[in-house]
Amino acid sequence: MTSLLPLLETLPKAELHLHIEGTLEPELAFALAARNGVALPFTSVDELRAAYDFDDLQSFLDLYYACMTVLRTEQDFADLGRAYLERANADGVRHAELFFDPQVHAANGVPLSTVMDGLLRALADAEAAWGMSGGLILCFVRDQPVASALATLEEAAPRAGDLLGVGLDSAEVCYPPSLFAEVFERARALGLHRVAHAGEEGPPAYVREAVDLLGVERIDHGIRAAEDAALIDLLVERRIPLTVCPHSNVRLKAVAGMHAHPLRTLFDRGVLVTVNSDDPAYFGGYVASNYEAVHAAGFTLDELVRMAANSIDASFASDPRKAELHAMLETWTAEHVD
Repeated sequence: MTSLLPLLETLPKAELHLHIEGTLEPELAFALAARNGVALPFTSVDELRAAYDFDDLQSFLDLYYACMTVLRTEQDFADLGRAYLERANADGVRHAELFFDPQVHAANGVPLSTVMDGLLRALADAEAAWGMSGGLILCFVRDQPVASALATLEEAAPRAGDLLGVGLDSAEVCYPPSLFAEVFERARALGLHRVAHAGEEGPPAYVREAVDLLGVERIDHGIRAAEDAALIDLLVERRIPLTVCPHSNVRLKAVAGMHAHPLRTLFDRGVLVTVNSDDPAYFGGYVASNYEAVHAAGFTLDELVRMAANSIDASFASDPRKAELHAMLETWTAEHVD
């Protein structure tokens, strides 16, 4: 099959499931480690990259958190954000919503304001340079105490206007969304959008909990919803999008391969699925590469365009910005799709 990657890199799209810490390429990790006097448990970029071979989600998280220790200053976060946004711009991303994990940075002695200020600088620079829109989604680490999530949210409350929303990430199994109902209710009261990881390694019931108990507007991953026909119907009826990450699902062995991925089932049943890169530095491809993997699994270019349109609809961009993004996509489609 002919590669569509060069074409897909020009496809206007939004990226909605992207952990900014997961864009930390080994080269930048070593540069920041040297700048901040942090010792990494690897002797070279090549040795670190070779460690990107994971058995499951937890084995990935262990390395992920070790690498996050190099991020210390506002400039570090600005550099990290700019590196991703430059790559995203080259991949056709016109709107990007960035997840970040303040509890992990706080444990490393880095204040919330340092993280947010650096990332907001990067987003402002991307808007000035390339006309990209976007924002920040503060994620709670679900395997830390609920009290820690609440404290983090209260710390962020005075700056709620600098956030798009809140999310829930990290180790899923044994940490159901229901644990965080109070946290998400407080986020709703602050006027923040709500999303949550569910149904990647956890069961379909976690997806239902996130919808019914957390009031989420999007489900991150959500692929195991394909195992529950009634749940699929619920997602379709309420138009709750899934932010699917193909490379991540394969690399973390949530699926046996793209041939076994439930994306086709979900798409054909009418679920509002989107394509995203999750932690691209660790999983071998940014968002256009994930679109290419979906194409290789049998999806047509027209179907990929529909997923790009879904990404715009599922975003938290303003209605006028969504109209602009759809206009870009319609112009692209007229030029490239028969």
